[in-house]
Amino acid sequence: MLEQVVLAVETAPHNAVYAPFPAGLNPGAAQQVRKSGFESLYLHQAEAVEASLRGEDVVVVTGTNSGKSLCYTIPILHSAFTEPAARALLIYPTKALAQDQQGKLAQALPPSTRIGVYDGDTPKSHRSGIRNQGHVILTNPDMLHIGILPGHENWTRFLKAVRLIVLDEMHVYRGVFGSNVAHVLRRLLRLCEAQRNRPQIIACSATIGNPQELFRNLTGRSATIVDHDGAPQARRTYVFLNPSMSQAVSLGGNVATSQMLTRLVRHGYRTLAFSRARVSAELVLRYARTQLQNEGHPPEEVESYRAGYTAKERRAIEAALFKGKLVGLSSTNSLELGVDIGGLDAVVMNGYPGSVAAFRQQAGRAGRGLREGLAVYIAREDPLDQYLLRDPERLLDGASECVAIRPGNPHILREHLRCAAHERPLAPSELEKFGDTALELAEEMDRTGELAFRGGLFVYPSFEAPTPQVNLRGGGGDTIRLLEGTEELGSMEYWRALQNAHAGAVYLHRGTSYVVDLLDLPNKVAHVHKEDLPYYTKPVVQSVIEPKVQLDQDEVMNVNLAGVSVTTLVSAYRRLAVEGGMVLDVVDLDLPPQTYETLALQFIMPAVHLLDDPDLWTEGVHGVEHALMAVAPLFAGCDRGDLGSAWYSFHPDTASAMAFVYDVTPGGLGLAERLFASRESWVAGAIALLKGCGCTSGCPSCLLSPSCEIGNASLDKACAAALLRGMLPADPARSN
Repeated sequence: MLEQVVLAVETAPHNAVYAPFPAGLNPGAAQQVRKSGFESLYLHQAEAVEASLRGEDVVVVTGTNSGKSLCYTIPILHSAFTEPAARALLIYPTKALAQDQQGKLAQALPPSTRIGVYDGDTPKSHRSGIRNQGHVILTNPDMLHIGILPGHENWTRFLKAVRLIVLDEMHVYRGVFGSNVAHVLRRLLRLCEAQRNRPQIIACSATIGNPQELFRNLTGRSATIVDHDGAPQARRTYVFLNPSMSQAVSLGGNVATSQMLTRLVRHGYRTLAFSRARVSAELVLRYARTQLQNEGHPPEEVESYRAGYTAKERRAIEAALFKGKLVGLSSTNSLELGVDIGGLDAVVMNGYPGSVAAFRQQAGRAGRGLREGLAVYIAREDPLDQYLLRDPERLLDGASECVAIRPGNPHILREHLRCAAHERPLAPSELEKFGDTALELAEEMDRTGELAFRGGLFVYPSFEAPTPQVNLRGGGGDTIRLLEGTEELGSMEYWRALQNAHAGAVYLHRGTSYVVDLLDLPNKVAHVHKEDLPYYTKPVVQSVIEPKVQLDQDEVMNVNLAGVSVTTLVSAYRRLAVEGGMVLDVVDLDLPPQTYETLALQFIMPAVHLLDDPDLWTEGVHGVEHALMAVAPLFAGCDRGDLGSAWYSFHPDTASAMAFVYDVTPGGLGLAERLFASRESWVAGAIALLKGCGCTSGCPSCLLSPSCEIGNASLDKACAAALLRGMLPADPARSN
């Protein structure tokens, strides 16, 4: 693999910066911390505790493995000694993280402090005891939304006594999930205020570009930002690999990742391999086990982990991981967060993980404290991956992105106004906390019958809670279960099921392939059977864009920010060979379309008749769409899955060619606005993408896209570059 190495970089270690215990800390709490082995604190820990003791809300923004959990554990200890009846609510984005932190807290807190995890996996027989007797309760936003807030009457004593709310891994609350969580937190704080209680909030985050803005958007409050990382950092080696460099036929990212994982596992290095997609994580596991078995090494030392597994499977994998029975793990970003999996030696990243912050978070899992770590970045044959490989400093030293959420999204806000009114009738004066448009939307919902305005309050006109219909992590509430006979293998969102659980789709689960026999949408199940197949499947998704209203315009660049209607249709699926990834065939589907309204960038190009070659023009317009979409996540500060794109060689609205890049969330999350604001840099980045690749006609490293609905036909690199150059104003310093 040495010939595939593009760059190897070592970061120098640095020593810890210590600070004494804050003077106002309760002596009993200080003694308890010392019992855990801490004679002093890192600088950021001391600053966070001091701000907490002053009664301030706090956001701690430091690197992976920097001891952020102590920043809220010490305030909990302080409360335990100064106000024994005080309660704390700790909110983690995943069940695995809550389970992991429960054990650590139990060791740090006095034996008299009762700690409990309250989530969907908690047995119902245990829940009342945790609710009534727990001093520290760990949960997640989903359980808070659906299992705590709707039945808040049973939580009255806790809501009166909760003094601290902890929001761990705050940077995870982005996009649709973050926009939903913002309203869940507002509903929680509103119910606390009804009990004349204003809890303090401590949030912890990886390094992001806008911690204050994100905290304010999530909670409606401002906070003291603590970002002086005083933790020691060991030497870390970063290796950037390009598998396509040394191969006549590219290995592909999944195979290359499995080979690196296998090599490290064989030598006894505990390794975590991250993939962006569920199917990639499963394929890496499958390839790695085959390689290990062929080499006489136990294949069971490698396992996979991702969302969609049953609770029983997750707990079993986590237990094997914590106990050291697994040497290698192929995972999605489900394990990107701070779950302690012991002494991890290496991390392998199967392509760009979606953001600079995620790259650093994943790389930071290798090594801990003074233990050295290895982080390997494997660039896939993907334009964005290859673009970043040519500019690795952006990943190593570039500024972290800002996290985008939009609680004011009308689709999201509407759902949570219904939930809030069900929990407790809403006074018009309260609606300001839900956003500037909340009062207007509540009045509209009164007219449509979704709410009723009675006695000066907005009430929910039903006894049945609306929360089960609100999916915090997706665009819709429906979840499709995957059944083999009567056994549930896992689950996925409705939109994901249309793309990946249709009849004929191959569902990969822990290294085993299953074929979907029937997608039963009315009953929300997909029936599958086990079958060992030499192929896997990918959907073909088509989009139709209809502009509705122009919101902003750049006449020089001919680009508009517009409200649009998007109709998506999963029209077919491709069968790809497990070995090599070659497309075997394309199978048509007949599935229902989905239509929603969102925001988009609309690039208007000159009329086709101005050129001598209409076919070349069409290929250039298609290339513009690919190039813009490839680098858009870097300028929008989002995952590429948060954006969609489309192109037209002739659009009836303008009688000219157009390319669209749009926010895939109904109502938008502010991503289109960000792209419009950075439109010149974005177009310049697309030009650099094409210019930086040595090919002449376009290749997977610059122009070809695996998600292209026409299989990358009709593309011209030179024409696309010329069209992009023509968009930029003559004076690059111009600003509108």
